[in-house]
This record gives sequence, C-alpha cells and structure tokens, in this order.
Amino acid sequence: MPAVPSVVDPASSLSSGTGGEVPSAASVAPGEAPVVPAGPTGEVPSQASAGADDRGDVVAGVRADVVAWFAAHARDLPWRAADRTPWGVLVSEVMLQQTPVVRVEPAWRAWLDRWPTPADLAVAPTADVLRAWDRLGYPRRALRLQECARAVVERHGGELPDDEAALLALPGVGPYTAAAVRAFAFGRRSVVLDTNVRRVLARLAAGEALPAPTQTAAETRLASAWVPHDDAAASRWAAASMELGALVCTARSPRCDACPVADRCRWLAAGRPADAHAHRRRTQAWAGTDRQVRGRVMALLREAPGPVPHDAVAALWSDAAQLARCLDALVADRLVVRDEPVVRDEPPGDDPDPSATTYRLPH
Repeated sequence: MPAVPSVVDPASSLSSGTGGEVPSAASVAPGEAPVVPAGPTGEVPSQASAGADDRGDVVAGVRADVVAWFAAHARDLPWRAADRTPWGVLVSEVMLQQTPVVRVEPAWRAWLDRWPTPADLAVAPTADVLRAWDRLGYPRRALRLQECARAVVERHGGELPDDEAALLALPGVGPYTAAAVRAFAFGRRSVVLDTNVRRVLARLAAGEALPAPTQTAAETRLASAWVPHDDAAASRWAAASMELGALVCTARSPRCDACPVADRCRWLAAGRPADAHAHRRRTQAWAGTDRQVRGRVMALLREAPGPVPHDAVAALWSDAAQLARCLDALVADRLVVRDEPVVRDEPPGDDPDPSATTYRLPH
C-alpha cells in the first residue's frame, strides 16, 4: 500500500524535527500527531505555511469523501427526515443511548405519535411513559426524558432551545446530547463525539484499533479540530462520520473494503494492529446481573393491569437477597412504587406480613 498522508488536524501539537523537517506519518508513533516545524528562531509558523496547508487539504479531502459517501449510503431514519422536529431529534438521541437503531425506530415512531411535543409528554401519566418505553432498557431514561419535557415547558415555553448552555441545563442532557441536538436539530456547529466518531478518528488519524475506554481531552481537541467552521458543513460532517462508524468502521468487523477513505487510514496502513487498550476494557455478562433482575421486574409491572402482589414478584428470581436489593434500587430510582400495608394496633415488634406488599409503576 502506498504511504498514507497525515490526516491529523493541522491544529494539533506544534514543534520541529531535528532538522526542521516535517515528520511523515510513517515516522510518528501511533496515537501521536505529525508536527509542524518551528522556524529558525523558534517561532511557530502560522497555519498558512505549506505544511499546514497540505495537512489541511488532506483533512478537507477526507471530510469531503466521507460526506459524499454519506449522501449515497445514509440510512433513511425518521429523525433525519425534512419534517423532523428538534424535540423528535432529542427523543431519538435519548433512546439511542446504548440501544440499537433497529429497536429504537419503531419505539420512536410510536412515542412521537403519542407525545409529539414536550407539552404532551410533560402531562402524561408516568406509568404510561414507562410502559411506552417498553424494552428499550435503562428505563431511568424515560423518567429523565419526561423531566426534560417539563423543564422545556416551564423554562422555554415548550420550545427546545438551541443554546448549548440552555440545553445542558435540562434534565438528562449531557455534553454529547446537547452537541447532537445542536447539530442534527438546528444545523449548528458542534463537536458530536459518540463511540462511532471516536472509533473513526482513532483509526483514521491515530492509527489505533479502538479509542481508550474513557474519552480523553486529547480526543475532544482532535475531534473539534476536524469539525468544519461552517454550520451546515459541520452538521453534515457530524452525521457522516457517525454513520461511517456505525455501518463501515465498526468495532468488531470493520469493512475496510467499503470505506471511502481507506487509502488514508493510518490503522489500515499499519496492518490493523490489535486493540492497545484491550486490557483496560471491562465486559459484563447479562445473565445473573442486577440489570437482568431489574428488567424482569419492570417487564412484569408494565404488563400488569394493576398492583402486583409481593409473591408474584418474588417468583421472578430465586436469589431473594439480590431481588430485594434490586427492588430497593428500583424504588429509590422512582421507577417502582412499593405499597406496604398499613399496620394498626399491632403488638410492638411485630413486622407486617411481606406478602401483603404490592408493587406498581408510578402514576
């Protein structure tokens, strides 16, 4: 394969080689950025220098090719449609957190049919909200989404703001979600850095199989430097780079033969080295975990027409101590209400009969 030109951003770290030359991509260790040499008196040249221009041209070319690929191969998703609303984009981003698109799309359509605006969701019964969330997982997201809807109504007259600070002040909205909403709902420049974009940049620019388990400040700086300055171009790059990571530059089985920028990928040029961070990654099986227990409890309560007796809940799981711990956590998270019998005129020290306790979704 021919030498791969540097595709790290021209805004990355600046210094000189021993002879003032610009190091090639091949001379830079994986994860490092090729550097711009200092001038003869030690000053750092401006980005108008030839070396910076060359790297800027490479970055611009990569972005253009990825965006062109996106135009031809992007999935037809409802939250990308021309008639999408900012609220619909926010709902999609919340649902897509750790949940695949194939499960989110029908749930998103049903959700927006039922509650198309923040005002609609704000007044919905919480039990209905949790039932509609169904098996998307991590149901606390549903509660936070309803809290967010109420805040939008109270603070912004029911219209989702496009200001980053105002978005970040909403319940359940973190830096990624705020950036995604600004880019995909309002077409504004923002640094949208999800797991897919992190992986694309790790391979393309840093020559690494996968990014570190935890996002770093260096990653954020690199991603920011790759984002075009123009709002429209920036939002298009955000969508295109994310889609490339989701469909082609996947974690386990990357399809390098289908990648529009494979000829400029440092990871591919290096022979697709193994994940340098593998020893730091933790994996958790599903079977037997508290998540599985909580999921079973929530499924039972969603399907029940009314309060569920303690004995029916107890039958869900053989480990009584683990089940009790999970029930306590669900109650603390306000996902479940535990109704215990009112005890009157019982002798001191007598505990109420646990079989009289019932569980239900909050109203």
